[in-house]
Amino acid sequence: MLKFAVLICSLFSIQAFCQKIAWRDDLKLKWENFRSPVSRKNNAEVVAYTNCGWEYSVIKSSNPKAAIEFNIETIFNEDKSWKDAKRINDYYLLHEQKHFDIAEIFTRKLRKEVKEKIKNSSDFDKYFKGIYNTISNDYRNFQITYDKVTEHGINKEKQAEYNELISSELENLKNFRTS
Repeated sequence: MLKFAVLICSLFSIQAFCQKIAWRDDLKLKWENFRSPVSRKNNAEVVAYTNCGWEYSVIKSSNPKAAIEFNIETIFNEDKSWKDAKRINDYYLLHEQKHFDIAEIFTRKLRKEVKEKIKNSSDFDKYFKGIYNTISNDYRNFQITYDKVTEHGINKEKQAEYNELISSELENLKNFRTS
């Protein structure tokens, strides 16, 4: 049986030597993780930028009925994430952590969809691209809305609402976290 691996990197371009952090329940970001010297301050309200997304790998067979192995992990790219060191504080770090947590929510949604809808190599070939594109678009839209509604964390009331929503979503999808 001929097997081959397909590795596709996250929504964002990842360089071979980029420092990455995998999302874990017990690991929280620190300002030291924001290592990019580049600060694209398109908006004066933005204190930091979190570059995160996911990486996945698939092992599938040329036999269309053979099961696939699918792995996905949420990652934070240190070398592409930046901060305005003059304005950082713990409150803004929490806002940035939530961007990373949102990526984990959508990673879990992708795991869930793959587990429920893709049983073999043939299913992967037929359905994965559509599933991936839908979840990727939902992810991008959620991240954009999160920043817009919270005003990049400035609106503390809306930030608190999103903190609850994000925690609730992580809990609702806990069966799809990595062990």
